Amino acid sequence: MTDTAALTVTTTASEFNVEIWLDENWNPDIQVGEWWALLASAALAQPTLPPPHGRGWSRARASDLAQAMVARGALGPPAGIGMMLAAPTLLAHGSPELIGQYVPQILNGQHGWCQLFSEPGAGSDLAGLQTRAERDGDEWIISGQKVWTSMGQWADYGILIARTDPDAPKHRGITYFAFPMRQDGVEVRPLREMTGRALFNEVFIDEARVPHDHVIGDVGDGWRVANTTLMFERNSIGGENVAAPSAALAGTIAGHLKRPAGSFGGQTPALGGGMVGPGQVKQLIQFARDTGSIDDPTIRQDLIRLHTLLQITGWHVSRMKSGSAATGSEGNLMKLRNSDITRLAREVGCRILGAGAMLTGPDSPTGGAIQELAVFSPAPAIYGGSDQVQRNIIGERGLGLPKEPGPDRNTPFSELPKNG
Repeated sequence: MTDTAALTVTTTASEFNVEIWLDENWNPDIQVGEWWALLASAALAQPTLPPPHGRGWSRARASDLAQAMVARGALGPPAGIGMMLAAPTLLAHGSPELIGQYVPQILNGQHGWCQLFSEPGAGSDLAGLQTRAERDGDEWIISGQKVWTSMGQWADYGILIARTDPDAPKHRGITYFAFPMRQDGVEVRPLREMTGRALFNEVFIDEARVPHDHVIGDVGDGWRVANTTLMFERNSIGGENVAAPSAALAGTIAGHLKRPAGSFGGQTPALGGGMVGPGQVKQLIQFARDTGSIDDPTIRQDLIRLHTLLQITGWHVSRMKSGSAATGSEGNLMKLRNSDITRLAREVGCRILGAGAMLTGPDSPTGGAIQELAVFSPAPAIYGGSDQVQRNIIGERGLGLPKEPGPDRNTPFSELPKNG
């Protein structure tokens, strides 16, 4: 395992040579857990984080590392909710004790995490959640139901929001917790998707317990902390996250830590194969050449449009990193664009394959990659906040349009009509 002291970075980005480090350390026979520990101890698991946990690198610098890892067939760092959401939220709002306890174990892959936000009656209207947490001395007792919990069946911990004061206004009586998943009172049920995978879950919580010192931020201030998480989520979905792909799952539940790191080559990344990037565009162009459809001017037009949207996303991310973009809705714009990119990739991919797009499996055209994208494609417009929610936020925060009509924001939650 890697502790906080081991994450100290003594080499500056200008001095550090990615190629040399990989040549000296990557070995396909090394165990996954050992490989991830090496990445974490060198602050390379998430190098865009500030020291000591990362190197403070730019997105472009992190992309260079990812490309060098892909060129060598090296397993990427731990992927998933811990790296994407839990670690940056903890660093932004967690106590020093929580940061020291959990962030190193996220970076070295020892702990898997999930996100316990959405509920059957509180998805797009997340602040309408009804999972409750009641104080009992030095602990909180939590009961409720969550749904669309990505990778919950393999998670050691979850980032959870629950209502701690039903008499406070809707957005003010919520508290944010680092929630231990492996305890009595927690039942995880996987949900099968159209892709055939079971990435999502529903989670039933019946009087589970959380130590009071696992509150992230202040009691009753969970909505503000949750918005930080949602910002990281939308940025990642929109294309900000840069890392080499990893098909291995973090934590002890999945049993990947002791497998050879080189045994995951060619497997679909842990979060599925639905994200569209420049590599997929190159594959689509090659498929179009192979099938002769590259001569179709409408297919060429859609391919360049797809390339253009991805380039715009990259520029958008660079502007965000430089601080030159400040509309208040950058992440929402990126997530909305990702929905458009996924749909366009689906449409042009299926047109390239023609009737072959109706076949799936490893022996089908493209090995089933475009076909899986086709059945996955409705998801980005829903998860992480639907496209409609993103447009509302862009309208209100970016364009200054009036909010949708509704009850006064100071109305106690207990007096509001409940979602169906």
